[in-house]
Amino acid sequence: MNSISAAVPDIYRILPEVVLTLTGVLIMLIDAAMPAASSRRGLGWLGAFGVMAALWASLWQLSLPAGTAFYNTVQTDAFSVFFHVLICGIVLVSLLISLDALPPDSSPVQHHRGEYFALMVFGAVGMCLMTSAIELLVVFIALEISSISTYILAGFRKHTGKGPEAAIKYFLLGSFATGFLLYGVALIFGATGTTQINQIAGLIPHARSSSLVLASFALLMVGILFKVSAAPFHVWTPDVYEGAPSPVVALMSTAPKAAAFALLIRLLYSSFPMLQPMWMPLMWIIAILSMTVGNLAALRQENVKRMLAYSSIAHAGYLLAAFAGVGFTGIAAASFYIAAYSAMQVGIFAVVTVVSGYNEDLPLIADFRGLIYRAPVLGSVLIFFLASLIGIPFTAGFFGKFYSFSTALQGGAVWLGLIGLLNSGLAAAYYLKLAVTVAQPPAAGAQKLVTPRLGLAVGTALVFTAIATLILGIHPQHILGAAQAGAASFSKAPASANPPAAENVRWVR
Repeated sequence: MNSISAAVPDIYRILPEVVLTLTGVLIMLIDAAMPAASSRRGLGWLGAFGVMAALWASLWQLSLPAGTAFYNTVQTDAFSVFFHVLICGIVLVSLLISLDALPPDSSPVQHHRGEYFALMVFGAVGMCLMTSAIELLVVFIALEISSISTYILAGFRKHTGKGPEAAIKYFLLGSFATGFLLYGVALIFGATGTTQINQIAGLIPHARSSSLVLASFALLMVGILFKVSAAPFHVWTPDVYEGAPSPVVALMSTAPKAAAFALLIRLLYSSFPMLQPMWMPLMWIIAILSMTVGNLAALRQENVKRMLAYSSIAHAGYLLAAFAGVGFTGIAAASFYIAAYSAMQVGIFAVVTVVSGYNEDLPLIADFRGLIYRAPVLGSVLIFFLASLIGIPFTAGFFGKFYSFSTALQGGAVWLGLIGLLNSGLAAAYYLKLAVTVAQPPAAGAQKLVTPRLGLAVGTALVFTAIATLILGIHPQHILGAAQAGAASFSKAPASANPPAAENVRWVR
């Protein structure tokens, strides 16, 4: 009886993951029991309600005191709740987009809608767990749960050549990255005797070998930077984004990245703070590489999804620039930027989904010409999201870049901030190219295109993302306050987990 009572608080600390898991299992069971010819649309709504329940459970966790559970393998604090809410919000919107984007069950090509909705929910379990895990083996399991779901979803359009190609590329390269991460976990255990994120910093001064610590740090960074598609680990991004269904790209370009960035922040600031003089310049270099490579490559693209894929690499660079911030300001700036980027990125892929269709019959920038005349609402919303991606004032993108670059400048990285501003100007060229194309009148004699149909579910998703992008641009205080509260939770770590002063670090050989 006592053991059961003691286990209850632990379950509370993973309540969102429990709700998501039950939802995914329920979808699978109902799907298996339904006749083959029945509509699976209701399963998508069931998934959406389950994700909303998980979102509520995440917010409820704020009433709990910060603490750990399950033998110090997971930690609930303001930081984990911030990313739980963000991930649940992204998955909810992606499910709404999918409800109207997936072909009907009567389609001659079997699309396994039940499995599709379940995989999205199961992927959210892994992403949420990754943000609260403080044990590297749990991180590995959470990463695999998230990755396997997205590998399968990337190849869901198996009747096209690009779908299986995207899934295989993503799976093979992602497996290599996961292998690097696992080797890093093994080496840090060999060096310090622990895989607890909050204990590594205290044990590094007594590590068996400094080389082992540095090698494990490098391998861990390779694994995580691949997941956020930062240069030079970005090569998979354009092909996978092009081959995967647009609602899946809306998910995989934001939610797994948010989870991976949360893990990166937790590792850098909890496990390796004494290596900051080493990893800070490394983050700056990767930030510059990501911004420059992503923007230069995006300038040459004619395919909308490939352009957005390269722009996502550039945005990973903008986000990494926030790491140059002093103290926990960088964590807050990075967290806010992830939220702002997710809102506008998911929104723009919602528009692309409606305009191009599930089979993506209109994949090129030129295909969007005259959209504002055919579908004024869709065209206007698309231009609004593009303005936010450029960073025009009173949008989420403006404040995201403002906080990121100003944090870098406060941290003394003046040249990093200047290169970031120059890259923002470069990015404006290809975003404006698409915006101008949308606003241009249809070409004379051009074949009349079908007006995109805006369904209830995808319309709700568009309204949600547009409002989020606007609120983050004109009234960002609440989200910024939540991001700062999450960053402050790092300073409330248990005394035993506090890192030693840099001058006290001694390598034991």
